[in-house]
Amino acid sequence: MGSDSADVTLESLIYWRNAARSGAALGAGLALLVALACCSVVSVLAYVSLLALSAAVAFRLYKNVLQAVQKTNDGHPFKWLLEAEVSVSAERAQALAAAATAHLNAALYELRRLFLVEDLVDSLKFGVLLWCLTYVGACFNGITLIILGWIALFTLPKAYEMNKAQVDANLELARAKINEITAKVRAAVPLGRRAEGDKDK
Repeated sequence: MGSDSADVTLESLIYWRNAARSGAALGAGLALLVALACCSVVSVLAYVSLLALSAAVAFRLYKNVLQAVQKTNDGHPFKWLLEAEVSVSAERAQALAAAATAHLNAALYELRRLFLVEDLVDSLKFGVLLWCLTYVGACFNGITLIILGWIALFTLPKAYEMNKAQVDANLELARAKINEITAKVRAAVPLGRRAEGDKDK
């Protein structure tokens, strides 16, 4: 149930169901990423932690003074957070580990298949992708790509939702064209899975 709640929260953020929360998440993420681009990870973590600790201490002192002046006993201002459950259950940890292992095994299998040219056409397409990535890497560094990805996470899903019909139609045309070209290449270069299948026969 906790996982479903987390998924709904993420979906509501990237689809801007609540503009204030989505804007705050986008802005906070961008600020953190820009800070990481300018400073070391250790410095950013230290400054963010120091800022959070300073805010917590200031708020705690303010509430203590307020309680002393008003002669009230409201207790610790962060009591609800101190009593909140933050531990990860063994079942949840096992589920996450199993999911991560499944994804890792699938990635290793796919990379082995591509690098050892099990299917020539798929390996050629993978080579074209790697070649394109060399140009991407020449223009952007890793943190810049992460910043662009963070912005895309908060813009592309909403843009797709607003223009779903047009985007789906264009994607279908592109997919049909790619499938047509792939079929022609497979017919012209009878290697890969089909050739291996004929050999087995």
